[in-house]
Amino acid sequence: MHVLVIPKRHIESLAHVTDADAPLLGKMLALANRIATEQGSPDGFRIIINTGRIGHQEVPHLHIHIVGGPEPVGPMLKRI
Repeated sequence: MHVLVIPKRHIESLAHVTDADAPLLGKMLALANRIATEQGSPDGFRIIINTGRIGHQEVPHLHIHIVGGPEPVGPMLKRI
C-alpha cells in the first residue's frame, strides 16, 4: 500500500512549516493511521515526508507518503 495525503493549503515543504501549521500537520498524521488501517495495514506503517533537494523532494508541495501492507516494509536507507 502506498497512499499520499496532500493538504489543500499550499506549504512548499516541511522546511517551510510554521507554528501556525501545527494543527494541519497533526490532522495529517492522525488521518494517516485511519487510512493505513482502512487500507489493510493495521499492524503498522511508515510515514515519509521528503523535504528539499537532499531529501529527494520532487513536488514543491508538502505531502506525506503512507507505506504499509501485510508484509514488513523494507529498510529506508541502504546499510553500509
